[in-house]
Amino acid sequence: MSTAFNRGLHIALPFMITVGAGLSACNNNDNNSDDPAAVTEALQSKVKNIVVIYAENRSFDNLFGNFPGANGLSTVVDSSGKPTAAYVPQKDRDGTTVLAKLPMTWNGVTAAGATPVVTQAQSDGLANAPFSVESAFTAASGVTLSTNTVTRDLYHRFYENQMQIGTNGDSYAAWADAGGLTMGHFDQSSSKLYGLAKDFVLADNFFEGAFGGSFLNHQYLICACAPEYPHADTATAKPTIAVLNTDSAGKFLPKLTTKPASPVSALDGPPQFVLSGNVTPANYFGDGKFYAVNTMQAPYQPSGNAPADASAASLPYANTAAATTLPPQTQTNIGDLLTAKSVSWKWYGGSWNAALADGMQDPASPRKVIYTPSTPAASPDFQPHHQPFNYYAEFDPATHAADRTAHLKDYTDLVADAAAGTLPAVAFYKPQGNLNQHEGYANIADGDTHIADLVSKLQASPQYANMVIVITYDEFGGVWDHVAPPKGDLLGPGTRIPAIIISPLAKKGTVDHTQYDTASILRLITRRFALTTLPGLTARDTALVANKAQAMGDLTNALKLTD
Repeated sequence: MSTAFNRGLHIALPFMITVGAGLSACNNNDNNSDDPAAVTEALQSKVKNIVVIYAENRSFDNLFGNFPGANGLSTVVDSSGKPTAAYVPQKDRDGTTVLAKLPMTWNGVTAAGATPVVTQAQSDGLANAPFSVESAFTAASGVTLSTNTVTRDLYHRFYENQMQIGTNGDSYAAWADAGGLTMGHFDQSSSKLYGLAKDFVLADNFFEGAFGGSFLNHQYLICACAPEYPHADTATAKPTIAVLNTDSAGKFLPKLTTKPASPVSALDGPPQFVLSGNVTPANYFGDGKFYAVNTMQAPYQPSGNAPADASAASLPYANTAAATTLPPQTQTNIGDLLTAKSVSWKWYGGSWNAALADGMQDPASPRKVIYTPSTPAASPDFQPHHQPFNYYAEFDPATHAADRTAHLKDYTDLVADAAAGTLPAVAFYKPQGNLNQHEGYANIADGDTHIADLVSKLQASPQYANMVIVITYDEFGGVWDHVAPPKGDLLGPGTRIPAIIISPLAKKGTVDHTQYDTASILRLITRRFALTTLPGLTARDTALVANKAQAMGDLTNALKLTD
């Protein structure tokens, strides 16, 4: 295991820890061959299709903490769930005081309208340690939760994530808006994805590419960058700009300024910030620019912002006067590089067609698909900020209609393409909201069934013999993990997340300890199709090495490409 892999341990939860045998491991020293050129040649000759399935908001320990052979919860808790000496206890907001217990889960454990119900009061009194979400609240509430339960959302934002990581992941509970729930995990050992991880490869050293939430990590997935908001300080739409602490030299710190009335202790309530904005202050990244790091909406439909009016010219667009409408992006993305090399690619979104029709309505009409959670989950609850290419000027509905039709597709198209053997060389798939496993509006079980069903369809495709499927999560969802991320650049990496690699070429039945992040997917695509390297990939690896960590792998360690 690398030194970066062992750096800093998070807390684990009192829940059944499975320390199993029968799964082998591969790590940074297992490079298929001593000759990188031979690996590249084999990759390019044997892999014809790369499919990325991008689920939502789960840390590694939250779903796979009890996975046999992985660096999971057994590192920091014993078989009875008692913390070991390796456990780093959660500290209060002063950064030094160890919390005597976990904070209550503010506003309750379960999402509004979900059953069974666990209230805020029933969440009190948990020890400063990881815990089983299923059973931790049973004594107080009389109910047992499961992966069918929709728990409340936890915030997962750019600066808050960095504050939670703190020193070796010791401040998740202190800076969470959901209090102690951040320390919870589930037993997923009977799930379909857990079974696929056992059969193929589970990566247990894989980190979200960027700090924070879904919006930024979807952007990072396609460009290894953060989107820009030019002149955010003078924009008439008035996007929110984060208010940060500074050091003695006036340099911005990755720490939000708290309000004077903000509770001093995490045990007294969630933190209150002057402004946790969606945009960085000017020059936060040292180039004088403003960047969007928390959820902004696409300039084109489907968007979270309705059209400005009901005219035919306005309906395909979002209202630019809205504070959260991001200006069209022009940075180079992976789609640009693939197109330049004549490599086919598509982004498939669950309920894309329905959401597009929903978005292109008179703004006075109620939406029935976009951001429409329901209990039970009857609506697809389409999340427009999970569609990163829809933010780019090259997909303008008027000037690039043909490009939109060619590259932005529906889940039904993915199923049809897989069955017909016409999948593009690179395919990205984003499940619709009620199937993506996001806390607050989706459960784990429904997404597990949906994603596993898609995998079975891909395995039945005529193209599967030369296919690599990567299932991963966009980000941590506000949930603690016991492995602190290696120190990289100002964008990330953030908290550890699960990743499963499925392929006839996979090193089946292994746990891969290689250090990866979200953009390792881009590294694999780049190597396979001999693309130009995106600047963000170089910047990340340069920063990691400068901070005495390892550069990120490109997922080839999970594949058996050479003898």
